[in-house]
Amino acid sequence: MEGGARRRRQMLRAAPERKKPAHFPMIEAGFRSIIIFLTVCTHRRRPLLANDQAAGLVIAAWQTANFWRVGRYVIMPNHIHLFCAPNTFPPQPLKNWMSFWRNDVTRSWPHRNQIPIWQRDYWDRQLRRHESYAQKWNYVMNNPVRHGYVAHAEDWRFQGELNVLQLARLACEARRSSPLHFWSLTAAKCVLKPIAELTKKRLR
Repeated sequence: MEGGARRRRQMLRAAPERKKPAHFPMIEAGFRSIIIFLTVCTHRRRPLLANDQAAGLVIAAWQTANFWRVGRYVIMPNHIHLFCAPNTFPPQPLKNWMSFWRNDVTRSWPHRNQIPIWQRDYWDRQLRRHESYAQKWNYVMNNPVRHGYVAHAEDWRFQGELNVLQLARLACEARRSSPLHFWSLTAAKCVLKPIAELTKKRLR
């Protein structure tokens, strides 16, 4: 039994890294919340996103496409990391939401010669119950530091939290068929730090 499990682990380690993402179906378990970790890249990895105009369009599109809710996010020059959760019961397909907000950004994009903006596919992974949303975020928010854009993660302007997502089993008195008791979402302010604030911080 143990030998078989060991061989499977060795095969997984030896397997080549996927060049295309595999989109696995969401796992639903009672009233346990669903949180998806997403990575979305620009077409040909062009550095289009880490500016006020682009970030503003992306955030506005997320707020319009509210059948999924965005939690914490970091917008890098050529890709976005974000956590999201469904806002309907039953959940609408993630791919529909992805198409909705990316198309919304494309329609509003001011530089038409830069279209297409997005890489066709995206990477998604559901957080499991043993995983910590906070720990995952701590790793993601340090992306700008690892790329050398800032010395401290909190100095990166294009990050924030639109909704508070809770990866936990929710105490609920409603019946299992009752909608909107499947996850917990609390509105929170977006964090998009102005340059002036960061400049003052560095001068202190």
